Amino acid sequence: MTIYAATVVDTPGDPFAGDPAAALAEDGALLVQDGVIRARGSLAALRAAHPGEPVTRLDGGLLVPGFVDTHVHFPQIRAIGGMGLPEFLDGLVASGTTSALVFGSHFAPAMDELFAAAGQRGLNITSGLVMSDRKLRPDLLSSPETALADSADLILRWHDRGRLRYAVTPRFSLSASDEMLDTCAQLLGKGVWFTSHLNENLAEIATVTELFPGARHYLDTYCKHGLVTGRSVFAHNVHPSEAELTLLAEHGASIAHCPSSNGALGSGLFPLRRHVEHGVRVALGTDVGAGSGPFLPKEALQAYFIQQLLGPAGLRLTPVQLLYLATRAGARALGLGDRVGDLAVGKDFDAVWLRPADKSTLAVNLRHARDTADALARIFALATPADVAGVWVRGLRVESAACPDPR
Repeated sequence: MTIYAATVVDTPGDPFAGDPAAALAEDGALLVQDGVIRARGSLAALRAAHPGEPVTRLDGGLLVPGFVDTHVHFPQIRAIGGMGLPEFLDGLVASGTTSALVFGSHFAPAMDELFAAAGQRGLNITSGLVMSDRKLRPDLLSSPETALADSADLILRWHDRGRLRYAVTPRFSLSASDEMLDTCAQLLGKGVWFTSHLNENLAEIATVTELFPGARHYLDTYCKHGLVTGRSVFAHNVHPSEAELTLLAEHGASIAHCPSSNGALGSGLFPLRRHVEHGVRVALGTDVGAGSGPFLPKEALQAYFIQQLLGPAGLRLTPVQLLYLATRAGARALGLGDRVGDLAVGKDFDAVWLRPADKSTLAVNLRHARDTADALARIFALATPADVAGVWVRGLRVESAACPDPR
């Protein structure tokens, strides 16, 4: 067992739903055994109850749940302008991401490599082979029969192996025929997850309308194949109709909001208020490589900016809501809310220690914070991956150049 002494901060409730438990939870220590949080409270209380257990001090910052990225592209890390070529999974960890829904590769051998590497690191990774049979380069296309065989094989070998899970992944209905979407439905029947793109930009929506003349709207291209469920996560949804929002809520599907990507591509301003008012679950995604990097707090800050730009139509976001979007909301969207997303007793110890360098702008700001919520706001405004001082995945500290050992 190990006692971690820190300013522990999380959001055990849903601050968008009037949840009475949605206020920022704050404690001074966690007791971790075999990768699971066994107790939480003041340092004095935990030391008194467990005398002799080692104490790891994580001073000078905040200890928050591991970030949950609900939309990030595995092959596109190299496409980030000027960001170099970091190895994909190490890039996630160095940014504090411990769980992710990863938009995979069109090639089954690449998916084997991703799953194997993620399994070695103990990360919560949900991913799958990207399926397309039209509108893309010929080398990225496959027949529904080939996609079914390759995906079924990957599911058999990787789904529910440790912390790995499989997601059926048509790139979008624009590049997937009705026959390919029927194949997706067959695979979804195996108890796996589903992810794709939805209503990202107006040109895409117009093309989908032409390709599916009988569809009521973009979401209907998925819905009529049984692909809109509580295990479905759709990226973007910048331009939804009222009918689509109603359907998403009725089926319990989730949306991955990717603000940096939406801004970089000029896709539009995400209508968060409309989603919340319809009861649609929303989490954050970095959408690398259209997004500018895998650091989820930066996405939270961009989400805040977008809502400010929307004026009265926007939803003014608080630091508590930003933390929720970056952690527990993603865990709930991925069906992992009983395991990760907050630091409650019984959850896996997936955590990020955010501690700025001495004399940095963030360090000065944290010293002048009025309270923990104010400190959290300053972290979202100023933190970078360089401020990730430590990352734990189910109780094991993950080493990387960006996360020096605190001991």
